[in-house]
Amino acid sequence: MKKRVIILAMKQRCPWPSDDPLMIKYHDTEWGKPLRDDKKIFEAIILDTFQAGLSWRTILHKRENFRKAFANFDYKKIATYTKRDEKRLMNDAGIIRNTLKVRSAITNARQFLEVQKEFSSFSKYIWQFTSGKTIKHAHKRLNDLGATSKESDAMSNDMKKRGFKFVGSTICYAFMQGIGMVNDHLVSCFRYKEV
Repeated sequence: MKKRVIILAMKQRCPWPSDDPLMIKYHDTEWGKPLRDDKKIFEAIILDTFQAGLSWRTILHKRENFRKAFANFDYKKIATYTKRDEKRLMNDAGIIRNTLKVRSAITNARQFLEVQKEFSSFSKYIWQFTSGKTIKHAHKRLNDLGATSKESDAMSNDMKKRGFKFVGSTICYAFMQGIGMVNDHLVSCFRYKEV
């Protein structure tokens, strides 16, 4: 009796998720997918704020803890947080306990509301930095990816002027990648054409 050999085609993806199931799921379903929903965009801002100086894997594995600690990323509630809330957050071992980052999350929620008033949605404001479209790169290797761009520089400068915290150009660029303002999937990745 002949044995049948079945070869399953593995999806080729960007190498950065490695073999971490949560990172793979994030890569395959979220990273680089254009977001226009203000609540989801605010979640990305919070997570990228806390990611500064840390790995994305660390943040992703604490994401549900952040969701609980920060009222399901409800920026209207977070904007009303007081010193008591700051203390509660600083005592929450499930998140990154950094005073400056905790305070910046609250400040950024308040500034987020101000931008919404001015532009009718935060999405309209943030997408203006790429003229409302995804910038599609054609990178072949991870080393080809940049850490900043002229768009992230402009975004960073404008957000800082508006009072946002932890919005350096590198953080802004990572945020742009995450919410699909930039498609930095490698051309060999199955997601490159999907997003």
